[in-house]
Amino acid sequence: MGKFSSYNNYDFAPVTKIDGYDSHVFSNTEEMITELNSAVLRKKEHENKNLLVVSFDLYPGVNKAAIMKIARKLRAEEVIDIEDAAKPENKRFEEFKDFITDDRVFGVICHKRPEAFYDDGKRLLLSDEIKKKSGVIVLVGFATELFAKADIHVYCDISRWEIQLRYRNGMANWNCTNNSAPFLTKYKIGYFIEWRIADRYKKSHFDDMDYLIDSNRDENLKMVTGEAFRAGLKVVSTRPFRMEPYFDPGVWGGKWMQNMLGVGQNEKNLAWCFDGVPEENAINLGYGDNVLQFPTTDVTLYCPRQLLGERVHGRYGAEFPIRFDFLDTIDGENLSLQVHPLTEYIQDQFGMHYTQDESYYILDVDDEKQNYVYLGVKTDVDKAQVARDLKAAEKGELSFPAEKYVNKIPVKKHDHLLIPAGTVHCSGEGCMVLEISSTPYIFTFKLWDWGRVGLDGVPRPIHVDHGLKNIQWDRDTEYVYEELIHQEKTVDEGQGYKVERTGLHSREPIEVMRYSIDHPFDIECNDSVIQGNLVNGREAVIESCDGSFPSLTIHYAESFIIPASTGKFRLVPKDKDVMVLLASIS
Repeated sequence: MGKFSSYNNYDFAPVTKIDGYDSHVFSNTEEMITELNSAVLRKKEHENKNLLVVSFDLYPGVNKAAIMKIARKLRAEEVIDIEDAAKPENKRFEEFKDFITDDRVFGVICHKRPEAFYDDGKRLLLSDEIKKKSGVIVLVGFATELFAKADIHVYCDISRWEIQLRYRNGMANWNCTNNSAPFLTKYKIGYFIEWRIADRYKKSHFDDMDYLIDSNRDENLKMVTGEAFRAGLKVVSTRPFRMEPYFDPGVWGGKWMQNMLGVGQNEKNLAWCFDGVPEENAINLGYGDNVLQFPTTDVTLYCPRQLLGERVHGRYGAEFPIRFDFLDTIDGENLSLQVHPLTEYIQDQFGMHYTQDESYYILDVDDEKQNYVYLGVKTDVDKAQVARDLKAAEKGELSFPAEKYVNKIPVKKHDHLLIPAGTVHCSGEGCMVLEISSTPYIFTFKLWDWGRVGLDGVPRPIHVDHGLKNIQWDRDTEYVYEELIHQEKTVDEGQGYKVERTGLHSREPIEVMRYSIDHPFDIECNDSVIQGNLVNGREAVIESCDGSFPSLTIHYAESFIIPASTGKFRLVPKDKDVMVLLASIS
């Protein structure tokens, strides 16, 4: 492997400080119980009610047993597990089968509501029984508001990454017994069904949440008032921030992140770093000495206009449309040869309303090797022969001759390659790629995986049939060289600065600008959220031009988000040769 120098300053747990709410946090279960009992007494003093309902509303994946321990310590007449009213597991799987599908990876985005999880008769009967009770009644489970309007609504939240870790460790899907099912099966049910339904429900109840519990660590549960939580989301939506990154090994993973960032030393390799995926990353909110972690999707769902901008929100709704992640193949192997679906295909087949256009920014390379990216088919390839060879390779009958059919493009540090959906591609070994893409990241059709098996020893899913329906055969050698590589264009240049547009294909929504600066430089958001990364230099600072937000220091290779509501901001280099990459919706 080539030589790399590390700055040793990557922040693995960035925190956004929320001022004015230090007393709104309850940092252990004893403090939570004391506060909730006090809240019950306050309610009784101010409201003459025969029945007072406290609900612990659980996002699917929260450890119900851990929350039950708290619920049972409250001064209450009864604790009710509302999930006893859930439909039987086999009935739910039958009703949701069109969304789950038989595919190992892909389902269909579910449009149903939380009511679909419950037996109507049982739910209505339990609701009626609750209304007839008196005193303090505690409800625990997912979507408690379907059963009774809570007087004290405690929402228990968890990030998608933590849910995935729990799947791997044997957790089943919501009210299921599929503990031993493959991770891909559980993830698919979560991604296409549970998270969609739960996010719709959560979005409609943000304003009536009296408290929220950070449920990411069962041994360290913390609670914050709804007032402080909502204030935190509003703060995040109006100033630059970072999320907590996470790292994961893979069959093709490399060593760059381990060596450069000092992370994952006990892992065989690291394939991915997710430092810019709001759907799965979490934000750390700091209240005084306490830090609580919540899904970044909460910001998107609660403050979409401030975060995304009017123009972007109008196009995408409350979905974050830009994703940054790292793909490390330095001292690793080629990624799988793949293609992403066209827009009409992802809409028709999977219920997503936009697709995964992407690009590869080459953050670094192994300079002791010739480094390549596979991109586009070669001119005049025999489509029928390619299809035959892919299908034969899928069956294990041959090793797919990728270099015979696919362009192998030499790359160097800071090259930027555009990959509109429908283009065959993959990173070769020896590259550290900053992947910039539209958000529906799960929809990758693997065409050939170089004969490998996954870390679990099982052959990784291949989707040749899907892929062949989406390969754009006119993305050939000439097309690649004319439209997808070396598209950098200088748009502004002066003493001590250079601004380049490195990425915006006519079929892609994400515009990428590169700022090479040696003095402070002002930039406008132009009514779009921005995601960025410091791709060169030790350190830079994002400052407010009018003092409306505190500065954010960013270090080499860190990704960050600048909400559209920020408006104008200033990049301040704190090192020589600073280069910042900023992606926005064009």
